[in-house]
Amino acid sequence: GPAEEWVKFTLQSKAREKSAYCLDGSIPGYHFRRGFGSGSNSWLLHIEGGGWCNKISDCSIRKTTSLGSSNYMEKSVPFLGILSREPDQNPDFFNWNMVKIRYCDASSLSSHPDNEFKFGSKLFFRGQIIWDTLMEELLPIGMAKAKRALLAGCSAGGLAALIHCDHFRDLLPKKTNVKCLADGSFFINEKDIAGNNTIQAFYDDIVGLHGIAKSLNRECVAKNGYSKCFFPEEFIRYIRTPVFLVQPAYDFWQINHILVPPPSLYDDSSMSTKCRRYILDCNSDELQILQDFRNSLLDRLSVFRRNPKAGVFVNSCFLHCQTLASETWHSPTSPRINNRTVAEAVGDWYFERAPAIHVDCPYPCNPTCHHRR
Repeated sequence: GPAEEWVKFTLQSKAREKSAYCLDGSIPGYHFRRGFGSGSNSWLLHIEGGGWCNKISDCSIRKTTSLGSSNYMEKSVPFLGILSREPDQNPDFFNWNMVKIRYCDASSLSSHPDNEFKFGSKLFFRGQIIWDTLMEELLPIGMAKAKRALLAGCSAGGLAALIHCDHFRDLLPKKTNVKCLADGSFFINEKDIAGNNTIQAFYDDIVGLHGIAKSLNRECVAKNGYSKCFFPEEFIRYIRTPVFLVQPAYDFWQINHILVPPPSLYDDSSMSTKCRRYILDCNSDELQILQDFRNSLLDRLSVFRRNPKAGVFVNSCFLHCQTLASETWHSPTSPRINNRTVAEAVGDWYFERAPAIHVDCPYPCNPTCHHRR
């Protein structure tokens, strides 16, 4: 296809004044491309992924990477998949105003500075302030007049999109069509293969360390407590704004962090390393464990799926994020359900053209999958 488009990095202009900093104290930023033609008044924001840090030592490691410091971020990045300006790669959103939000706080844009001094660690916990400051920067350059808007993100960035979804909605005019999209972000609170609550303990640590409590949904917290409400399965029912979930049934990240967490404590377990790395190398016993994990995901989606404003694309593929690469978002060889690509399913939902619930049959039934290896 045509040469890909590279978009330059912009530092947030209001960051110093608002004390919005990456983990290391550097200025956060984003990549912005103006919309054109019929997309001039439409805005798509996509929040980068990159997990979380749950301990001071892990957060400190991030200070020398782009996930904790803008000093390590590329000066420009290609806009692909949902960010592409090519209609053949991105049929519904190609001409929208596009903002790629870089991720350097390790808290899904939800941390508060409460604990910065407790640990004497020279780390900044400013995720919520980064979000608020970015909104103040984008509204006056055209977003306040948006006719259509979509807040999206991949992985931890999609979790941020869900956490901030209603706030984003409320910043825009009542008549604006506002929706949210989370890609590979429905992290489930499932026990690991040894029966331990590994992901729950990890989320407890993240919420505590980063002071995330104040960013969580209050109704959810009143019922379930703080760290449970960092899981979409607990707070998604309180989101008023329409949400679409793109979620592989065999999420590479979840299988390797929730189901069979690192380090290699579990390597002699009922799930081999080679199976965890590549689904085609799993034997029938291992596949049964993965089918159980898929069933658990579908159970946790059962209430959400009945919401008439909801959209779901659960494909039986072994990967993680699918919106940022043309080969998974929209191409002749993309994964499909009911002959719809991810892009077509999301567009049908956003513009209310067709039913929006797409759930695949279990592996190995879908020959269109791209399995990560």
